[in-house]
Amino acid sequence: MTWSATARGAHQPDNTAFTQQRLPAWQPLLSASIALPLFFCAGLAFIGLGLGLYYSSNGIKELEYDYTGDSGTGNCSVCAAAGQGRAPPPPCSCAWYFSLPELFQGPVYLYYELTNFYQNNRRYGVSRDDEQLSGLPSALRHPVNECAPYQRSAAGLPIAPCGAIANSLFNDSFSLWHQRLPGGLYVEVPLDRSGIAWWTDYHVKFRNPPLVNGSLALAFQGTAPPPNWRRPVYELSPDPNNTGFINQDFVVWMRTAALPTFRKLYARIRQGNYSAGLPRGAYRVNITYNYPVRAFGGHKLLIFSSISWMGGKNPFLGIAYLVVGSLCILTGFVMLIVYIRYQDQDDDDEE
Repeated sequence: MTWSATARGAHQPDNTAFTQQRLPAWQPLLSASIALPLFFCAGLAFIGLGLGLYYSSNGIKELEYDYTGDSGTGNCSVCAAAGQGRAPPPPCSCAWYFSLPELFQGPVYLYYELTNFYQNNRRYGVSRDDEQLSGLPSALRHPVNECAPYQRSAAGLPIAPCGAIANSLFNDSFSLWHQRLPGGLYVEVPLDRSGIAWWTDYHVKFRNPPLVNGSLALAFQGTAPPPNWRRPVYELSPDPNNTGFINQDFVVWMRTAALPTFRKLYARIRQGNYSAGLPRGAYRVNITYNYPVRAFGGHKLLIFSSISWMGGKNPFLGIAYLVVGSLCILTGFVMLIVYIRYQDQDDDDEE
């Protein structure tokens, strides 16, 4: 036996059914009697599901308002003009008045929407430090290079939280007021701001650094807030369970969107006399106008929305199922016509 034959035998797989690929297997042989019913059944299933999704989406009520402040579009235009070319813009307030002729069925969700804002930009999306956001003390003092140019302040202090995502945190705020009787006083509607972030984000991914002498401010001592922030991260909320890196608004913002037009949850309306929804009557939304969008040609919208078993309003999903189901049934009919035509030819050839 030669050397090459010996080496080849040493590397040859074992003579078993598994290594030699001789295991019993089922190989489907698709015939017309199998393929055609599959196409028709799949098409009917997709169409049925698509109709359910489409009509469920159409049943969701939405009320939206563009408060960007373009010229002649309401009193928020004064705030937009005041902040033009100034970073950060000065504090400003405006209001949106609207009326509901009937009950706005609950539970009601309050969203803000931004347009032409590309959170999916690659450099923007990686401009964060996940170890810092998880509360690691060493990362708090030494942010990663991906955070640049929002890694360190002009004084050389580490920025917490660092990165472009945190620096662009949405900071408009809203309060809702209801006038129960014509000409009466406005009563504030309670907004539930808790639990608006994903459970995994709030409980797993985001953590504050260990307290120093029981103080979160001392834990962040020696760091600087992002340039666009008016206050440090440990003062985002007076609630100790909702400040720092675990602030609900901050956690929601840090989950970046895939499209340039996106919505993010601001609050739920489900408490007190408004657990069943928003009753008919006049309403006022007080808007603290802080976030500049005109520099990148964007718009800001405020949206009240109900939900269904499928979630928020999304007609595209139902339309997509309807299109796929229709294509399946159309393909089934084409295959059926071809099968009948060529089956007759095969019968003639056999005769």
